[in-house]
Amino acid sequence: MLFYKKQKSLDKTAIVSKGHSYDYKTLIENSDQLAYSLLNGAIDLAEQRVVTLITSSYEYVAVQWAIWKAGGVFVPMSTRLPIAALEHYITDATPSILIASNDQIEILHTHYDLSNIRLISLDSLFDDKGRLLISDKIMGTLPNIEPTRSAMMIYTSGSTGKPKGAVTTHQNITAQITTLVDAWEWSNEDHILNVLPMHHVHGLVNVTCCALWAGATVTMVPAFDTAVVFEYFLSGQINLFMAVPTVYVTLIEQYEREPFNKQRSISVALAQFRLMVSGSAALPISVLERWQHISQQRLLERYGMTEIGMGISNPYRGTREAGHIGQALPQVSVKLVNEQGTAVANGEAGEIWIKGPSVFKEYWNRPTATAEAFSEDGWFKTGDRALWNTELQSYRILGRNSVDIIKSGGYKISALEIEEVIRTFPSVKDCAVVGVPSEKWGQIIAACLVLKEEPFNQEELQLFLGKNLVDYKMPRLFKVINELPKNAMGKVMKKVLMEEKYQ
Repeated sequence: MLFYKKQKSLDKTAIVSKGHSYDYKTLIENSDQLAYSLLNGAIDLAEQRVVTLITSSYEYVAVQWAIWKAGGVFVPMSTRLPIAALEHYITDATPSILIASNDQIEILHTHYDLSNIRLISLDSLFDDKGRLLISDKIMGTLPNIEPTRSAMMIYTSGSTGKPKGAVTTHQNITAQITTLVDAWEWSNEDHILNVLPMHHVHGLVNVTCCALWAGATVTMVPAFDTAVVFEYFLSGQINLFMAVPTVYVTLIEQYEREPFNKQRSISVALAQFRLMVSGSAALPISVLERWQHISQQRLLERYGMTEIGMGISNPYRGTREAGHIGQALPQVSVKLVNEQGTAVANGEAGEIWIKGPSVFKEYWNRPTATAEAFSEDGWFKTGDRALWNTELQSYRILGRNSVDIIKSGGYKISALEIEEVIRTFPSVKDCAVVGVPSEKWGQIIAACLVLKEEPFNQEELQLFLGKNLVDYKMPRLFKVINELPKNAMGKVMKKVLMEEKYQ
């Protein structure tokens, strides 16, 4: 398990948070004390759900480790969730313990009956410097946690119905971590900057858990700020960075506003990095190429989900093909199937099915949804479509079955492919392509455009697309908007765009 991993040096910095550094010895001791406090005299939390509302910080990790050590199921939630959403999550998770700040607990009290939940104020556990406030040494025996026990429950984005809690075991999480530590060659010399939300696998597992498993250092940034991020880059301490495409776009925009001397310093610093990764949403080729020009870093794109961790990745050493996500990771089996669940021939598109030790256990309290998510022989159905390129030996994502695959006139069309073409038009800053209902065609292709501060002519765009797309992939409807609606992980919320009115 993560916290029993023998570290090379206990006095090495594990976490940098809010201007303070915390070594591994402090993290281990603090999480032990917190675990005893959570147990409150019990022998084992026995998979009771513990909901946390904590921003990215040292305190977050100490509490996370404590919940696991005490035998609980860690249920992280965003501190930015609106009250109505929290109501669904808390009602669904049925936690026995909730850990949040005094302010958050007061707000919750005004909306819910929390009488059946043990409330623990984060302010009673730590001071403003992250020092533990539990003064008396609480001694006892921590439970022995079997690898097959449930460890974590992360809620999915809810693209189909209300969000579901995806439950992973300690064994699943260990497989997710060790696979990436080996594939991306993590070491205790690494130092990563975490700008990602910690209630998603990307920031929680790929960044934080992998760093701590390897004995590396992770610096937490609770709120993304381009100026702060560039200052960390310029410090020369960071050698690893992982983010979503939206973050890279924002950093590029800030870079281009900087004076030439600052740009040069940033580029020199970025060129020294060991690895930069992009995920959680499709990476536009134009963004990959621009970032490579700025940083001399070719972003490593990978594919994963809440339910599986990471399943496919471009290689750490080797060619990373633009627009492709690479090969199946070690311990992971991948196949592409048609609508009947039969494997497709090489060169044909199909739905990605995944099998391996990293795949989640179940959807919490949803046996029917869990059964529907798996084939009879145990393959997890991702709902994403891809194409295997035999020549490049790499998968290319075509999009979600539900929103990125448009069915028009008998054709199955990848919205992502059309988006890549539209983004090359000079006056288009960003775009999203969706299918809107049509009696005649099934769906008609519609394009939402975010424009640069340049003259825009829709007829010129249509002529441009006509030269670069076959006729059945041509958007017939267009709409100019100020910005694309995106969730916390930078994914475009296409179901919102499907409800827009087009012309």
